[in-house]
Amino acid sequence: MNRPVRPPTPHWTALVFQLLPFADAASVDLPLGRLLRLALFQVSVGMAMVLLNGTLNRVMVVELGTPTWLVALLIAVPLIVAPFRALIGHKSDTHRSVLGWRRVPYIWFGTLMQFGGLAIMPFSLLLLSKPEAFTIGLVGAAAAFLLTGTGIHVTQTAGLALATDLAPEDKRPRAVALLYVMLLVGMMFAAFVIGGMLIDYSATLLVQVIQGAAVLTIILNVTALWKQEARNPVITAPDRDTPTFSELWQAFVKDGRNARLLTAIGIGAAGFAMQDALLEPYGGEILGLSVGATTGLTGAWALGSLIGFMASGRMLGRGWDPLRLAGMGLVIGINAFLLVLFAGPFGSPAMLYAGALTIGLGLGLFSVGTLMEAMSLAKTATAGLALGAWGAVQATCAGAGIAIGGLLRDGIAAFVGSGHADTIATRASGYSTVYLLEIALLLAGLAAIGPLVGSQRRRDEAAGDTPSQPFGLVEFPT
Repeated sequence: MNRPVRPPTPHWTALVFQLLPFADAASVDLPLGRLLRLALFQVSVGMAMVLLNGTLNRVMVVELGTPTWLVALLIAVPLIVAPFRALIGHKSDTHRSVLGWRRVPYIWFGTLMQFGGLAIMPFSLLLLSKPEAFTIGLVGAAAAFLLTGTGIHVTQTAGLALATDLAPEDKRPRAVALLYVMLLVGMMFAAFVIGGMLIDYSATLLVQVIQGAAVLTIILNVTALWKQEARNPVITAPDRDTPTFSELWQAFVKDGRNARLLTAIGIGAAGFAMQDALLEPYGGEILGLSVGATTGLTGAWALGSLIGFMASGRMLGRGWDPLRLAGMGLVIGINAFLLVLFAGPFGSPAMLYAGALTIGLGLGLFSVGTLMEAMSLAKTATAGLALGAWGAVQATCAGAGIAIGGLLRDGIAAFVGSGHADTIATRASGYSTVYLLEIALLLAGLAAIGPLVGSQRRRDEAAGDTPSQPFGLVEFPT
């Protein structure tokens, strides 16, 4: 008697391919296991971003009593390096070395800078709360933020470039897209884990968490880098000819349409980023949320970004114009800031979490849409420069927005509160002003991006070209 044959049990990797976005980026040359191991450097970057932009700004403002404007400036310090991302990528492309490595030196030194910044950061922050050591603490905190931020930019730029080197040409965009998904996953896990550890806040626990993150950064990045890049002395030969950065940049900026696109990107980036240093303090000061609860806001934002990224893939696959998609992100962002704005008067943490998630959703759509448009601006040799310009403008304007948001919040709160009792409504006025300004900036971004919608497609059709680039992120700066 023959027994019925059971269907084979699917291997766990089949489940990964079904659930993990862009898992089809794997290939014979770059299997999924190796690609996911390479993605660990994105997990360390996401962890550092959560610390810098989420947990630490709330701790400094609420627990340590540091002025919000100073916290915003410290958070913006790493973005001083952002305008040089295109140059960093160009240098790693043209790196001269007898060892034959182009990306490994940049990833390694970026990792060391991340580690060094995180190692000295908690002690510098604690000194900020002591009046007799405030100056030393300020210098140390600025150095720590700068080191960590520089390490993030260098590691991520070179790491994404390494992924493009390793992946076959037809899989390259989706391979780097998978790395960005892992960045968001790392941010979500880091936000919830760090938030859970800091529920019962103490200075000793803060030191342990941040220095533990520093050690974990070394472990993750070394694991990600191990035996990934093969040595090739030919492409790093000191005597080979390479184009200069200025030559490539001049060729890129000749197209006047690029200026309007970069302007729209800058306005939108600033509009989304002004709340970066305020959202968690807003939850702690106005709604009375704990450190762990407000850190969860960063996790909600990362989840919203991941949803936006996934939705972008489906919508672009159906033929959506990238800039129309970016415009939808701006509209969603406007509604998100309205939710955050009304969360205080209604005393509703649920509205604040919904607003944080929706901010991430709008930012995800806007970022992917503008990035895809940047990918269409340049081909082959200048593609990296176009994407570097996208990242530089976005990060620089985001940094300016963070700094202006902190200064404006403190200035408005001091002006409104002068001569009056210190009430919740008075303390909320500074936050509310910033959120209203962000709504205005996103409206301005819509006005700037509107005339560009569909223009590139019309130019391609007039030239007889059809888009052949599958959806994916060739390079995704922070």
